[in-house]
Amino acid sequence: MKFSPTAWAKLIYLRDAGPTEVGGFGISSADDLLYVEELVLLPQICTAVTVSFAEDAIADYFDQQIDRGLKPEQFARIWIHTHPGESPEPSPTDLDTMETSFGECDWAVMFILAREGKRYAELRWNRMQHSRMRIKTSIDYQQPFAGTDYAAWQEEYDENVVDQSQKWTDLMEPDELWEYGDLFDNPHSILEFNA
Repeated sequence: MKFSPTAWAKLIYLRDAGPTEVGGFGISSADDLLYVEELVLLPQICTAVTVSFAEDAIADYFDQQIDRGLKPEQFARIWIHTHPGESPEPSPTDLDTMETSFGECDWAVMFILAREGKRYAELRWNRMQHSRMRIKTSIDYQQPFAGTDYAAWQEEYDENVVDQSQKWTDLMEPDELWEYGDLFDNPHSILEFNA
């Protein structure tokens, strides 16, 4: 599996845009279905350990991509999300999502990017015999780099990602928050606490 330099730069930017997981789909080349040319976020509610797409987000995304003339195997087979910590290993929820959401597809890929560039990619093959295997990933630096568009990437993030990572604090009394004060002084410790 390969990423275009621009898709990879965008994924790193989105991973670091907030304290939560972020999810979307890779759009691949018609000539190479494991070559990610674009990354698209869907409307989602996120925490440090979960991504939940909005109710109609996937149906709307499918309609948009079909209107562009793309086939489902180009835009709906590579599920990409981030982990805000250092581990790219899939959680039980990630594995369950692959089973329930992609179990009827001929094939699908789950790709996870964590901090420090750590990554995990798994190909799920559902033809004839069901199998799962880890696959290698790389960035295709032989291709031209279209450049960064931080403003557009941030706008896409702001429009689609609802951060619910600290929602549990709303349920605590002020004296209970005091007990966890050091977590709020260091946002990285919040992630470690929730992970």
